[in-house]
Amino acid sequence: MEEIKRALISVFYKDGLEDIVKKLASLNIEIYSTGGTYNFIKSLGVDVKTVESLTSYPSILGGRVKTLHPKVFGGILARRDNNEDKQQLSEYSIPEFDLVIVDLYPFEQTVKSGASEADIIEKIDIGGISLIRAAAKNYKDVLIVPSVERYAELMEVLNKDNGKTSIETRRRFATYAFLTSSHYDTMIFNYFNQQTSLDAFTQNYYNPTSLRYGENPHQKGMFFGNLDEDFVQLHGKEISYNNIGDIDAACNLIDDFSETTFAIIKHNNACGIATRDTLNQAYIDALACDPVSAFGGVFVTNRNIDITTAEQMNKMFMEVCIAPSYDKDALELLFSKKNRIILQRKQINKNKYTFRSALNGVLFQERDTKVETIEEIKSITNRQFTDKEKQDLIFANILVKHTKSNAIVIAKNRQILASGTGQTSRVDALKQAIEKAKSFGFDLHGAVMASDAYFPFKDCVTIAHQEGIDLIIQPGGSIRDKESIDFCQENNMAMAMTGFRHFRH
Repeated sequence: MEEIKRALISVFYKDGLEDIVKKLASLNIEIYSTGGTYNFIKSLGVDVKTVESLTSYPSILGGRVKTLHPKVFGGILARRDNNEDKQQLSEYSIPEFDLVIVDLYPFEQTVKSGASEADIIEKIDIGGISLIRAAAKNYKDVLIVPSVERYAELMEVLNKDNGKTSIETRRRFATYAFLTSSHYDTMIFNYFNQQTSLDAFTQNYYNPTSLRYGENPHQKGMFFGNLDEDFVQLHGKEISYNNIGDIDAACNLIDDFSETTFAIIKHNNACGIATRDTLNQAYIDALACDPVSAFGGVFVTNRNIDITTAEQMNKMFMEVCIAPSYDKDALELLFSKKNRIILQRKQINKNKYTFRSALNGVLFQERDTKVETIEEIKSITNRQFTDKEKQDLIFANILVKHTKSNAIVIAKNRQILASGTGQTSRVDALKQAIEKAKSFGFDLHGAVMASDAYFPFKDCVTIAHQEGIDLIIQPGGSIRDKESIDFCQENNMAMAMTGFRHFRH
């Protein structure tokens, strides 16, 4: 156990500091501090010394240099069991510091606030981050408290052992310190790299949310991120690991639609979706696509939910409901199921990139933001598309982009009839979609078919034609494209090739 005799405190936010300072004073611990922190401690009536009284240098360069001095860092980095270090401390009249408390300049918050670059640069902490690293390096002798998030735990330590710390405690706090410095440096790098664009994978998420379990009950699960930045949870139980995956898929899908649209997501795929003039009709038609799979799904829309729609929705068991807003009476009705998760979306600024672990590393890519437009849809056969058919083709192509590969989507009148998802062959995906659409009584004549990738043979267009589907959209790019084109030409089918594949694995 090491006794704390002297502390150095340099923090940006003073919240929560008062109790700690008074506790240190009650333990007769000598306190040194800087600038605004010194004034705050002084205002509490607690004895405190300035760092300037130790270094004989004032804070200079507009506060950029305060603690960067051998008499500060020597007292932190000196090894207590090293005789040469001890002699040098004595020779240069350097006091030992046993406790260092730091709260860094709020760089990340300043960036998010939209501040000017000059203000952002000034919020890059130099002295504070150096104090953290120095004290953490010398954890054998020094306790480092690297942020306000650790104040409560520090108070527990001070109360428990009356100002003494164990090596286990100091090492744990050193780990906190390097987590803090790692996150801080990552945020700074990512800010600068917005313009420089170095090929480097640097992500650092802080303060994870513990989940009940992972994908399955025997797996531990956590979410690294801040759901509160994207949603207000108005009602319901704790959000689960699988909920988060479906919520992400639901938001990614609905964000590609500008007109009134309602979608139902199950295991990251849309089992129902429709675009209509009114939200209530969009919901009714989305549910009609597959009312069996909709049970326990994630329901999402891009419009305010009114009481008429809520009355229909409330008849179904849904895990999650997501909308930008709700009428008061609609909410009261949706709240009738106590575990139903009701989320109100905020404005979301999505990451431009996606990544996931793979083998011993990370797969990293740009997010697929491509959405084909009406102007881009042109038939490569003699039969041309009507404007209404083009709307259906765009609708289906957005859906297939958000469906697990190999994927086929069949749609009609801006309503999904069925999809073939996650199949090992495109023919199997098409057959699955056809069988499912028929099982719910849909007429495939006049429907459109979208494929997330090219047709390597003419088998898919042949099967589609046999079922009355003569309107097709696909990326193209196969060395045997001509076989599919010729079949469509011979059978009065219209086909668009977009040039953009939309795999989703």
